[in-house]
Amino acid sequence: MKKLFKNIGLLFFLGGFTSTLFAQEGVGVSATATASATIVEPISISRTVDMDFGYLAVASSGGTIVLTPESTRTVTGGIILPASAGTVTAASFTVTGAESYTYSITLPIGDVTIANGENIMTVNNFTSTPSFTGTLSGGTQVLNIGATLNVLGNQSSGTYVSADPFTVMVNYN
Repeated sequence: MKKLFKNIGLLFFLGGFTSTLFAQEGVGVSATATASATIVEPISISRTVDMDFGYLAVASSGGTIVLTPESTRTVTGGIILPASAGTVTAASFTVTGAESYTYSITLPIGDVTIANGENIMTVNNFTSTPSFTGTLSGGTQVLNIGATLNVLGNQSSGTYVSADPFTVMVNYN
């Protein structure tokens, strides 16, 4: 009988232990977290100076003028740069946004047409300083754009202007 009580006691003990184990089975643990967001100043770009290839003369063969982002010109073919250069400037933009952020630069890919009445020339091969990406030191940066002007032989004289301005895009990286 003593053995029976020991076994019953052992069963009650084990039964109590297993019920405690089973009671733990459905209980979970938890943790918490907060949500946050930081809104930065939107990036913007504004034109400060238009592109101008300056004065040029054309021989019968035509050629190109490469205008660098630093506003210097080099010529190929039958292009002659007169002593009076006129206004020679790369296009210039001011990019503004969140301080120290980097941004990507997208330049025009195709040709931009400039015209003097029915006479046209094309501008292409756009380059920039900085090129590809910039950094908004102090929240701003100057972005200069150069390009290549393609001049036909015996191009008619006059002032050529683009009817539609070319687009430069910037986006935060």
